Amino acid sequence: MPNMNFFNKIFSGLVISLLVYGCGSYFEPADKEIMYVGTFDERNSQGIYVFEFERDSVQFKLLQTFPDQKSPSWLEIHPSGKYLYAVTRAFSIKGKEWGTVSAFSIDTLSGMLKLINEQSSYGRGPCHISFDNTGRFVFISNYSDGNLVVYAVNDNGSISDSIQLIQHTGKGLNPQRQDGPHVHSSLVSPDNRFLYVADLGIDKIMIYQLDKKGGKLTTTTGKYIKVGPGSGPRHMAMSGDGRYVYLAEELSSTTDVFARDAVSGYLTEIQRISCIPAHYTGENTSADIHTAINGRYLYVSNRGHNSLAEYSVDTDGLLTLIGFQSTNGDRPRNFLVDPRGNFLFVANRNSDNINVFEINKETGMLNYSGVSVKVPGAVCIKMIKL
Repeated sequence: MPNMNFFNKIFSGLVISLLVYGCGSYFEPADKEIMYVGTFDERNSQGIYVFEFERDSVQFKLLQTFPDQKSPSWLEIHPSGKYLYAVTRAFSIKGKEWGTVSAFSIDTLSGMLKLINEQSSYGRGPCHISFDNTGRFVFISNYSDGNLVVYAVNDNGSISDSIQLIQHTGKGLNPQRQDGPHVHSSLVSPDNRFLYVADLGIDKIMIYQLDKKGGKLTTTTGKYIKVGPGSGPRHMAMSGDGRYVYLAEELSSTTDVFARDAVSGYLTEIQRISCIPAHYTGENTSADIHTAINGRYLYVSNRGHNSLAEYSVDTDGLLTLIGFQSTNGDRPRNFLVDPRGNFLFVANRNSDNINVFEINKETGMLNYSGVSVKVPGAVCIKMIKL
């Protein structure tokens, strides 16, 4: 009579083989999460850093660096997830102190980068990148020269030569920081009709209408919003439904809230609230701003106070300050809210690290996880899931 143990072993082996090699669903590798970090060229920074983020252990594995990128201070991932773009302080046109815009392809398996092409930023101090919602056009903010440049994105991810340059004019209240226009960031509306441009130097949010076919911008009827004198508009965030715009004002350390008219694109200020404690008298400049947990909470980074201001967001868009979380580092700049809402990553430029915080989804409060990654001159963080 046949040995049943022998048949059981064969049957078990066949089942395991089917699970591993045939069905695949039981042993599929987990999605990779890749983090890209932009830096300033200081303290032996290696340009752009590429990490794999291991969520379960909250650890980072260094995959790649791009040391030939000179101060890639802002990075942005294309809406398709196939490309990454960086603005740098490298000069690409001889005799011109203009920065550079670099395009990279993202390897779909490893997340590592490969340079596609570079174009001049046509301005000094490029500091921000944004896209229209289709990914066909890219907008570059040049801080020092106070202009906004529009480019087309080609089918292979490369950047065309510029198709439009808009030069801002004017100055603000602060003679040291607002001696002229300083374009700092741009933000497209959910319907892809309007582009909002924050200019720190002239205390305005400029409102442009986007030609969806050609990518060119034109001024709207209410072509700008004037904010408080000496405020210094820096970065913006928008509610998921597009009804509200939140502005981090660098020089006044305040957060401005605007109701947005979806038809005209016009903004109406409904609140202005401090992002530092009332008793704090030290130096501070606010930097980045993001919403989290389906727009229920909002955070602003503070350089000097070295904290994140934590706000709850009401259904009418208004903010309530709920606390401050130390960034456990010096001069926090950009920060990233984990797409799953579990973590918040802060780039501390002067202390050369990225610190990880846990987000309490019920209260919005942050808690330092104790995890820190050394990155010299870290100023910008982006993440993608492969």
